Amino acid sequence: MNNTGGAYTPPPEVYQAGTATYARLFRESASLNKDRTALIQDDRSITYAALDDRSNRMANILLENGLSRGDRVGLLTRNCIEFVEVELAAAKIGVISVNLNWRQTPEELAHCVGLTGPNYIVCGEEFVAPMKEAGWATDLTIGKYYEATLTAANSDAPSAYVEGEDGLCILFTSGTTGMPKGALISHRAMVSRTLIFATETGAPKDDTFIAWSPLFHMGSNDFTLATLLRGGQIVIIDGYDANKMIDVIEEYAVHYVTVVPGMIEDFITHFKARDAKPKPIGLIGAMADLVPRPLLKEITTLLNAPYFNTFGSTETGNPPASASLIPVGEAPESLSKKQNDFCEVRLVDPDGNDVPDGEPGELAIRGPSLFSGYWGNYEANEEAFRGGWFHMGDVFRRNPDGTLDFVDRVKYMIKSGGENIYPAEIEQHIMVDERIIDVAVVRKPHDKWGEVPVVFAARNDDALTEEDVVDMCRGRIASYKLPKEVHFVEMDDLPRSTSGKIQRHILEERLK
Repeated sequence: MNNTGGAYTPPPEVYQAGTATYARLFRESASLNKDRTALIQDDRSITYAALDDRSNRMANILLENGLSRGDRVGLLTRNCIEFVEVELAAAKIGVISVNLNWRQTPEELAHCVGLTGPNYIVCGEEFVAPMKEAGWATDLTIGKYYEATLTAANSDAPSAYVEGEDGLCILFTSGTTGMPKGALISHRAMVSRTLIFATETGAPKDDTFIAWSPLFHMGSNDFTLATLLRGGQIVIIDGYDANKMIDVIEEYAVHYVTVVPGMIEDFITHFKARDAKPKPIGLIGAMADLVPRPLLKEITTLLNAPYFNTFGSTETGNPPASASLIPVGEAPESLSKKQNDFCEVRLVDPDGNDVPDGEPGELAIRGPSLFSGYWGNYEANEEAFRGGWFHMGDVFRRNPDGTLDFVDRVKYMIKSGGENIYPAEIEQHIMVDERIIDVAVVRKPHDKWGEVPVVFAARNDDALTEEDVVDMCRGRIASYKLPKEVHFVEMDDLPRSTSGKIQRHILEERLK
């Protein structure tokens, strides 16, 4: 029958043809790039054809062990080729890869594994004992047994029904309080993140990416998976190693080199010592707000590449505000950010009302790169997704030209004499000074004002005084926001999370 009037409802086959999963797109990439190198680690390398074959074998191992769509496979290992193989294998059969953080304590690990309940666990040899201490047995150990098991497995492409909204992986957030939350990233979200990054930064198809930061975090996981969809290659390094990174950028043209706060100074030292001559680099960096401005100028000049002025998250990918670059050789006083394409953004007050331009408001976002909520944490999801928007917990101001200025975290605020003070308002003025290496502002209880701001600063000039630091802010912020104490510390004494962010709550403990 030819229906010519009324509403049109596409048949199921139309929806099937118009949807995509990460695994299906990877298969196409592998087919088109069979002989190209996909992964490199030390003296090992495997082609796309080999990676497709090995991940097929791993997928069939999971199926033979009773896993099916929606089940979880726990993955606890340092950066290695096998990590990527297991994650791809899970994606091919609709199983969710639970990417566990090997830096966690047994208590934290027990929480994360217990929360997600993996049906099968793959571990590096050195993590079998910590996993056992956390109360869980390892099913497959990476090493000789892993290789023998893979060799004996069926190499046929597994047959499994998977949809775009199915979970691809669970990444754990590094909150400053409480236990980690498991962010569920869908196939749809990962494909969208791939497209957004490529569109906005012009990432080439024959890209090389250096996966040195932990693959259990989005910083390496997102970009590794994105590079595989474009037919590029990934050089895997087990953690930060300046010399290995320099080796890579001297051998390959790398579109995006991840550099983060806490490692930039050391990287510069090694780069200069080697008089390195890198191939062309497209862009570098992350979290520019946490990098002292003189270091931004120096690192971009040395690598002849602009700095990625990012503000994204595990939950959102690069959006909402990672669409601008800091030019080579600049130490900008302002780090205003440009909103990404392919997302909607609002700045709202605690009641969910939009705030006027120039006023601080929590950033709320909608878009295809968004995660699918916190695994098994209905209370957190209810709070974060109120009104059908994801509320990031980060405060911004919108400028007249539409750019966004980061203010601070919603939950980290200094309440002094009835006034709200965001630490980043103070930090941005101190970090401009070339005598400062890094800085963090925290709150300290005060009998009269309730709380006052206190500075912890790493300096490269011993002549710099506490009053000098206060003067960096005087006249630029309200007097009640001026630091009441300044503590000078060594760079290594600033405690950091695995993502490079200074952990203010640990500094607060030092004030007691």
